Amino acid sequence: MLFKIKQSIFTPYQVFIITLLSFLQFTVILDFMVLSPLGAFLLDELTISPAQFGLVVSAYAFSAGASGILAAGFADKYDRKKLLLFFYSGFILGTVFCALSPNYHFLLAARIITGLFGGVLSSINMAIITDLFKAEVRGRVMGFVQMAFAASQIMGIPVGLALANHFDWHAPFWVIAGIGIPAGFAIYWYMKPITGHLGHPSASHPFRHLLRTVSNPSYILSFTATTLLATGGFMLMPFGSAFIIHNIGLSMEQLPVLYSVTGIFTIIMGPLIGKISDQAGRFNTFAIGSAITICMVYIYTNLDHTPLFWVIFVNVILFMGILSRGISSNALNSSVPELHDRGAFMSINSAVQQISGGIAAAIAGLIVVQREDGFIEHFNTLGYVVIGSVLLSTILTSRINKFVQQKQHQSSGFADQTNGNQP
Repeated sequence: MLFKIKQSIFTPYQVFIITLLSFLQFTVILDFMVLSPLGAFLLDELTISPAQFGLVVSAYAFSAGASGILAAGFADKYDRKKLLLFFYSGFILGTVFCALSPNYHFLLAARIITGLFGGVLSSINMAIITDLFKAEVRGRVMGFVQMAFAASQIMGIPVGLALANHFDWHAPFWVIAGIGIPAGFAIYWYMKPITGHLGHPSASHPFRHLLRTVSNPSYILSFTATTLLATGGFMLMPFGSAFIIHNIGLSMEQLPVLYSVTGIFTIIMGPLIGKISDQAGRFNTFAIGSAITICMVYIYTNLDHTPLFWVIFVNVILFMGILSRGISSNALNSSVPELHDRGAFMSINSAVQQISGGIAAAIAGLIVVQREDGFIEHFNTLGYVVIGSVLLSTILTSRINKFVQQKQHQSSGFADQTNGNQP
């Protein structure tokens, strides 16, 4: 019965597109996540400092943000299939360079190349989803694509460690490149051209197209909301493991259990939240997710020594709130840009997310203090900043929701008027 319901919602080709885009997201996020557990290997084998390793990690994020802005002017000028194939090929090539890296400087350059290509892929995926799927089902699609994030988070740390221990630190990158190449061939052979956005005069002038998109007041509202959305997540993430171990009191052996259970629940919840978002309304889902996030961030950032099962419960509910905000926000933002602006809008939105996330992580480092015994001080202050950003982003998202509703109402009114003029 469930299979029949899904078949009635999505065509076989749409199922293929959802699967393909989800897999592409999986490889891109896995490439980013797998670097974290390799820190211990890289520090020893490449004889680099923690600051140099931090630069290797942040180089990807900042190059991804820069490429998103640079690509925005050209994003609506070409067939989206060709853009996807070009940037995914570059991402795979960058990953191969990471696998071949003999020293620190080569690896740093490889991560910059990987970020330049990989950072644009998420925005192209979003533009394709918006082009191929009606607004009524985009929440479901976003929910399935979000599963890729959860799966990569589950597999990133254990897979990276297992491969590095059995072979060396290059092995995880060879695996990602190996599973990514068939996906590239699938894009080339089976994906149909996506050209409905072509032909608009603005797209023929890349720099003007970029400036027009950046200066659009409605788009600026979305970019600002995205900034606040990214700020909340990236502020807690860098110090999460240290806080869990030194403040909450879990052991290193319990940490993978916490992440794995949370990831499994996230995979299950993604499609369900996407369906709820389509049926109950994107802003309603976002507002409920914000309320859950505020409550759980307050509880989480004020935890003391706590048993594993309770930490898992808090973490799962927290991620449920974060997922609800992310899925509903992406679905809502997909209705903001005009057809001829979608690629540029998504590229800039992705760049804003990457850059603001990096800045948020840096700000978090200025707020918290780690004592000599490892205890993280002022983590609850960080929680209050995150709660403030959640509240502000909810206010901005309510305005975005009103804009989208007005746009859809005008669009339906125009369609009715057109139909009324038909003989």
